[in-house]
Amino acid sequence: MFKKRIPTLLLLGALLLASGCAINRATALQTPGTDLSHVKVFYVVKSPEDKREIDKLIKDRLVKMGFTATSGPETPLPFKADAVVTYKDKWMWDITMYMLELTITLRNPTNNFPMATGNSYHTSLTRKSPAEMVEEVLTNIFNSQKQVSTKGGTQ
Repeated sequence: MFKKRIPTLLLLGALLLASGCAINRATALQTPGTDLSHVKVFYVVKSPEDKREIDKLIKDRLVKMGFTATSGPETPLPFKADAVVTYKDKWMWDITMYMLELTITLRNPTNNFPMATGNSYHTSLTRKSPAEMVEEVLTNIFNSQKQVSTKGGTQ
């Protein structure tokens, strides 16, 4: 009787372990009172730790979305843009390196205050390419603007 339960217990244990490895989360928050519809020109600040050129992926995606975007090192305030883009990427190893998490923040160019923030978190089983994560985060940020605008409130 005990021998019949071993395969069942092993299968149950494997399912429990595997279920903890598949996390997929994407969020976007906008600072109350922020109107991103007037933001057309972006400056993407290259993170000093970035060796994978995520700044260029962000810049290229913004251009593809119809905006004007440049990237480069951090410069003194104020930036010559409608918004400054900063980001933080986190990488993990699971047979190959993959981007675990990406957070992108759109900031006011005069005081560096956050206007909107988006985050994408994908573990190994739901991993996406860096370009796909950039697209996911930026799409969610700008969709959060549309949701705020269509809720019927006046701002």
